[in-house]
Amino acid sequence: MDLHTVVEVVSPARPGQWRRGDAWLGGGTALFGEPQPGVTRLLDLAASGWTPITVRDEGLEIAATCTVADVTRFAGAPEFTAFHGLATACCRAFLASFKIWNVATVGGNLCAALPAGPMIALTAALDGECLILGPADPTDGPADPADGPAGEIPADPGDGDGGPVERRVRVVDFVTGDGSTVLRDGEMLRSVTLPRASLTGLTAYRQGSLFTHGRSAALLAGRLTQAGGFVLTVTASTVRPYQLRFPELPDERHLLDELAAAIPDDAWTDDVHGLPAWRAHLTRTFAAEIRQELAA
Repeated sequence: MDLHTVVEVVSPARPGQWRRGDAWLGGGTALFGEPQPGVTRLLDLAASGWTPITVRDEGLEIAATCTVADVTRFAGAPEFTAFHGLATACCRAFLASFKIWNVATVGGNLCAALPAGPMIALTAALDGECLILGPADPTDGPADPADGPAGEIPADPGDGDGGPVERRVRVVDFVTGDGSTVLRDGEMLRSVTLPRASLTGLTAYRQGSLFTHGRSAALLAGRLTQAGGFVLTVTASTVRPYQLRFPELPDERHLLDELAAAIPDDAWTDDVHGLPAWRAHLTRTFAAEIRQELAA
């Protein structure tokens, strides 16, 4: 839809340019999907020329402007079996056509913070860490990183010359609720790094919805770690990601008990795509199936 209140587009945009009334523009599929009466200027990140996916010593760095199509086409680092296995499944969970795949971005999916966001599931399941850039003199949010949200890694104060301030937050902590994140005014998501240790090994995935090709009502990913542990990530059925970690593959009863203890009653998503009780049932069923598949 047209954003008739927008009077200017800054392209390419960079950290530090944000002011009241601005919105960061990646692919724009979420931004242009509904009215934005408070937005008067767009800061174009897609024109920044960031490499979509970079293989580094520490793992994979996925730029915020990396598109879903970029994720599906990435064939590098074949040894990263966990990434390739989950990436294909999560991309197919999009309630979108191939046209959207070529525009929608990983960063946009995380920042929209919709429970069903499949890039949230992918990056959270692989222990992703968000790199957030903010203005040199933030006026909003906690001044001391120790006062920030849980899971936040202390900020880098920048280069001392007015450069952007960096902070890192785990993906499971980046999304705080349906449509909400830890981003403060003026901050932008630059990239998500998936650590090398989480990119190999066996994975299993389950997704369910009310009807074929419908929006995800529950989207779970399980992963066996190099040390023999088990990681289960729950999205879509809950308003934010939940992750359970075990030193070894648990039996089904223990897994379901821990799942019930980890997710409070008010955390289940409640909308036209599924009632909370049904989503909770799907989650328990999928969790047991994932455990069984990886045990085999």
